[in-house]
Amino acid sequence: MTLPSFNLAGKVALVTGCNTGLGQAMAIALAEAGADVVGINRSAPTDAEKAIKAVGRKFFDLRADVGQTDKLAGLVSQAVELAGRIDILVNNAGIIRRNESIDFTEKDWDDVMDVNLKSVFFLSQAVARQLIAQGQGGKIINIASMLSFQGGIRVPSYTSSKSGVLGLTRLMANEWAKHGINVNAIAPGYISTDNTTALREDKERSTSILGRIPAGRWGDAKDFKGPIVFLASEASNYVHGTILTVDGGWMGR
Repeated sequence: MTLPSFNLAGKVALVTGCNTGLGQAMAIALAEAGADVVGINRSAPTDAEKAIKAVGRKFFDLRADVGQTDKLAGLVSQAVELAGRIDILVNNAGIIRRNESIDFTEKDWDDVMDVNLKSVFFLSQAVARQLIAQGQGGKIINIASMLSFQGGIRVPSYTSSKSGVLGLTRLMANEWAKHGINVNAIAPGYISTDNTTALREDKERSTSILGRIPAGRWGDAKDFKGPIVFLASEASNYVHGTILTVDGGWMGR
């Protein structure tokens, strides 16, 4: 029996928000599997760049706020100019705003939606156009959330954006599968990252959350290395429109 290949040698991955946390771990995993990486970040991805170059892969550093959607097509052009092509897109960049829904502001709504949902569509659109022009298909991987399935509390724009990511993933998969483009998403559970600092520091909430996770722990960024390489590789060639939960069993509870 011949196993499907997880080797990404010769591939180029475009990853947003890879300076810290999940994005950094996923970008490094793609490099460890053989891909060169173009990172789009607002701040210096120093650690990611160092780790990627340490495994012998190239790293190209682009700085931008993906919430400024009029810049996205230009960023894709820059990525192609630097790296020669794009084969994989990871829409990881995301922000969160917390407040009671009764007091939530329009700015906090718009800021989150622009980064978490609007940029996902328009960056995917620009990359899909490049993939179609290259004629060899490709992989687009969005980062969803447990709040793609649940309501949550005090995060109305985040919940709305991540629910939108779920639907958008399925829509793009339906339209672009004919071009050999696989569009899927990863839905992280409760992971130890900057976005969950407030929850982890709230003893009551943290205890409640851990009590529901069958694995009995907060997730770690390294837990996403296997899933991202799977969805970026030819091992997932017949996987379209799927939301892969990486949650320690949370959704199965």
